[in-house]
Amino acid sequence: MTELPVLSSELLGFPADARVLIVNCDDFGMRRGVNAAVVEAIESGIAGSCSLMVPCGGTEEAMGLLRERPEVSFGVHLSLVCEVGARSGRGPVAPKADVRSLVDEDGELYTPERRSELMGRARIEDVEAEFRAQVEAVLRAGLEPAHLDWHCLLDGGRGDVFELTVALAGEYGLAVRVWGEAGRQRVRGLPVVDHDFLDSFSLSLDGKAERYARLLRELPAGLSEWAVHPGLGDGQSRAAEPEGWRVRRSDYEFLVSAEARELIEEEGIFVIDYQGVREKWRRGDE
Repeated sequence: MTELPVLSSELLGFPADARVLIVNCDDFGMRRGVNAAVVEAIESGIAGSCSLMVPCGGTEEAMGLLRERPEVSFGVHLSLVCEVGARSGRGPVAPKADVRSLVDEDGELYTPERRSELMGRARIEDVEAEFRAQVEAVLRAGLEPAHLDWHCLLDGGRGDVFELTVALAGEYGLAVRVWGEAGRQRVRGLPVVDHDFLDSFSLSLDGKAERYARLLRELPAGLSEWAVHPGLGDGQSRAAEPEGWRVRRSDYEFLVSAEARELIEEEGIFVIDYQGVREKWRRGDE
């Protein structure tokens, strides 16, 4: 008889039939309207954690909000690409001279639309310099992240970037968000999502709240993760993201709704953050 694989939720100490969910707010630090929505989604909604973008216009405010809320679990949203409306005007965190393969003709990080071009030219030494600079900026701010993940790049976008990130996580004592099957195979024995991940930008706006509700009702046993992107949909956000602000506003509305909180309770779903995952990564697969 074939032995069933151990679920990541079991590695974290939950029963085999437990339904465990990480609801992580990506893009914290992008701008003020995103920052406010993320905080509310965690403090008053069903989100359990967030991921901080370092090379953005709203980063300093986001860091201040985290310092005021040491109980909030967060990760570093490692960013090799950055939307035009979120750019800080300073380009990468590392000195531009040290990461020349990561910047465009204007000396800025590439936009997500040009990520293929970036990944074709990015030197791994430059990626390491920029990732270290982003993590170190967070640590210098007196903050303690729990995990690393990537902005707009599935498992880092390249195998060597993935391996670099896992090595950095080991060095800094952090977990890594791993979504792809290839990545899961590389870190077998460590807790990562057991099922297909959900990125809220992939969901249709039509009937979105109903889709979220159905996903909660149908959540399988094991560890799942939703990468959500709440935003207030304020004037600044609408100008910066003529289409994307609607995704953020609809995420925000569901995350803070009474329906979402009631469904989590009715379904007996455990919403967790990355703190317990980090502890398992620190100890390895022992």
